[in-house]
Amino acid sequence: MTKPTKQWYASWFDTPYYHILYKDRDYTEAQNFMDNLTNYLNLPEHGKILDLACGKGRHSVYLNSLGYNVTGADLSEQSIAHAQQFENETLRFKVHDMSTPFPDTFDAVFNLFTSFGYFEDEACNLKTIASIKQELNAFGFGVIDFMNTNYIIKNLIPEDVKTVEGIDFHQKRSVKEGYIIKDISFEADGEHFEFQERVKAFTLQDFEILFEKAGVHLLDVFGDYKLHKYHTDTSERMIMIFK
Repeated sequence: MTKPTKQWYASWFDTPYYHILYKDRDYTEAQNFMDNLTNYLNLPEHGKILDLACGKGRHSVYLNSLGYNVTGADLSEQSIAHAQQFENETLRFKVHDMSTPFPDTFDAVFNLFTSFGYFEDEACNLKTIASIKQELNAFGFGVIDFMNTNYIIKNLIPEDVKTVEGIDFHQKRSVKEGYIIKDISFEADGEHFEFQERVKAFTLQDFEILFEKAGVHLLDVFGDYKLHKYHTDTSERMIMIFK
C-alpha cells in the first residue's frame, strides 16, 4: 500500500495516476475561459502572464499561442519537466512554490482551476496572495479561479467509482474541519494506492479577509468560465479579479 509521505499535493500531483484520473477535463471550455479572461482584462499585446500552479503547462501553452509572453510555475518537478518540452522564446516553465514571490513582475498572474487552499500551514494562503501582489506590475491584475464552496458542498456526491484506462478510482468525498476532502483509492500496476485531496473550503468572505490583509483590492467576481455574474448558491466557480 502506498500512502503519501509529504504534502498531499506534492505527492499526488507528481504521480501519473493524477493525470489519468483527470484526463477528461474539458480543455475547450478552459481555452474559452482563457479567451474570455484575457479579453476582459484587456491585457497588452505580448503582455506578460504568470500561470501559477500551471501543472503540465497546457494552459500556459494556449495563452502563449494567443501571443502572450508566459511563464508557467508549479511545485511539481515532474509536471515542469514535462512542460519544458514546449518552451520557446516567449514561453518558459519553472519549479516554484507559489507562497513565495516569483522574481519578476507581470501584467497578469493567473491561479486557475482551484489551485489554491492546499496548504497545511494556513499562513501560506495569505503569503500566496501577498506574493501575487508583488508579482504584479503597476497595471497588473491578479486572478484566482476557485470552486464555489457553497455550491460544491450543497451538491457533494459522497461516493462514486470512476473508471479511466482500466483503473477503478474509488472516490469518497466529505467536509471536515473546514476542508473539502476527497479520498481516492485504486489498484494499478500490481499495487494498491491511496491519496487524499484536501482543499480549504474558502467562501468569498474568507477571500475578502485575505485580500484585505494582503493589501489587494477585489475588483470583480464571476461565477463561471463565461464570466457571468457570481451567485452565492448557484454559481459553480468563484473567479476573483484583484489588484
